[in-house]
Amino acid sequence: MRSSYLLAALFTTLAASASPALSADCDITVGLVMELTGPAGEYGQAGAKSVEMAFRDINEAGGVAGCKLVADTRDSQSQGNVAVDQATQLVNIKKVPVIIGGIISSVSIPILTSVTAPAGVVQVSPASSSPTLTALGRDGKTNGVFFRTITSDALQGTAAAKYAIDQGLKKIAIINVNNDFGVNMVREFKTAYEKLGGTITTTTPYNEKQSSYASEASAAMAGEPDALYLVSTPVDGATIARAWISGGGKQTFLLNDGMNSKDFIESVGAQYLENAYGTSSGTSPTASTEYFNANYEAFSGGIAPSAPAADRSYDAGAIVGLAIAKAGKSDAAAIKTAMREVVAAGGTPIHAGKEEFVKALSLIKEGKPVKYEGVIGPVSFDQYGDITGPFRLWKITNGDVTTVGELSADEVGKLKDGK
Repeated sequence: MRSSYLLAALFTTLAASASPALSADCDITVGLVMELTGPAGEYGQAGAKSVEMAFRDINEAGGVAGCKLVADTRDSQSQGNVAVDQATQLVNIKKVPVIIGGIISSVSIPILTSVTAPAGVVQVSPASSSPTLTALGRDGKTNGVFFRTITSDALQGTAAAKYAIDQGLKKIAIINVNNDFGVNMVREFKTAYEKLGGTITTTTPYNEKQSSYASEASAAMAGEPDALYLVSTPVDGATIARAWISGGGKQTFLLNDGMNSKDFIESVGAQYLENAYGTSSGTSPTASTEYFNANYEAFSGGIAPSAPAADRSYDAGAIVGLAIAKAGKSDAAAIKTAMREVVAAGGTPIHAGKEEFVKALSLIKEGKPVKYEGVIGPVSFDQYGDITGPFRLWKITNGDVTTVGELSADEVGKLKDGK
């Protein structure tokens, strides 16, 4: 099975990466808590390889003051309690100043509230999009340590509502994963969709990792909807989509960002997904985008650069590496400050790859500002560690995910504000 092969290759490569290339007596270890297995395993495998690639590029550029960045990668198994245990070990035993992860919000939130915020350790999520993470920062519960390289679902839900209406989907059923991510996405979608004149026929939450979702699919068919809005992950999502199709549900789907997945398409069958539409946190292409798209698949052992969480995980790793260089030491408080500084306006633009990082590390050593412009585009962090950006609109055609449009952050913001 492809995912099992990739996972085995991932662990092999991560183990090999422990071999010293720079000064072994000053390795700087960064913790990675990724969903390598479980419902979000496809995301975590891609994300871990992306961070590893960013660290490889920085190390080959000379490392951080001659020291090597090393990833200590742990599998959350897509479960919050497992993630907390792994993060606790990384913080209390390995004394890491930064944790990158999780991928999904139901993993990132308990790491933040139980481990990183109390310890003052920086946490960067490449793909956790729940509005709860913003709310925690606004309520003063994050200790200012949380950052993410994806836009909030408070905006994605709005973008999805507009996209659905534009495709003529005026009457829609919802099946959503019953966790913080799914509940928040549905709430934001519902508000915008009904404001735009859409009707939600049913909302059916589900619990993860069930062997069958026939009852949920059957319940969602009440009211004869035009389409199904499926807020899920690739493994469970494929099981739900098959149950929906076999039960006679209309083969028209609206999908969230994580369903942009080859495994999902292959498991359901491309022939059933010719009317499947989706939204993702978008990109504003830069030279980093070109570099990543040209090099990631070979580095990762066959994972496509379009894989969910891949692009923004590279950026998470790159920003963390540059922030450590800017801080000049493995100190969480200094790194927290530097996280905003290495993407701030006014610095020399820096892109992905060894040659660009050579330039960045030299400028940092000279005390000059840099501005990393990433694979997903130029970003900056607000006071809660959030970013803003466009939303990609896509469609599945002949088994491939193709981009068909974009909604700017301003357009989505106006929709959300009712303007």
